[in-house]
Amino acid sequence: MQAIRSSETKMEIALRDALKRHGFRFRKQKIPVFGKPDFCSKKYKVAVFVDGEYFHGKDWQTQKNRIKTNRNFWWKKIEGNIARDLLVNKTLKKLGWKVIRFWSQDIRKNSDKSAMKVITTLEKRKNDI
Repeated sequence: MQAIRSSETKMEIALRDALKRHGFRFRKQKIPVFGKPDFCSKKYKVAVFVDGEYFHGKDWQTQKNRIKTNRNFWWKKIEGNIARDLLVNKTLKKLGWKVIRFWSQDIRKNSDKSAMKVITTLEKRKNDI
């Protein structure tokens, strides 16, 4: 468990590198945005999250019975993460932010496609301003 990171994960780095390949430049800094997005553009109000399938409950209703040990702890933890993600999405949208969430396996499969989704959203927001 100590090897599990909350930031600078392999998938975040893969997405960051894909964004750089497509010409998207950003400064790595801690911007106080609700929900602590992995990447964000405060100017265009775009927040990007990279979620791990296990900890953020991808296909939770079908996958939760696969957990065999310490079920009460993990079910409570993962369901809390799901609820928090929904709250973060709702709050940021209310504040005028565009929220983009990726599953880490989507980035693993095609980081360039994920990067293009972010860039397209940024371009759209730039034109709206």
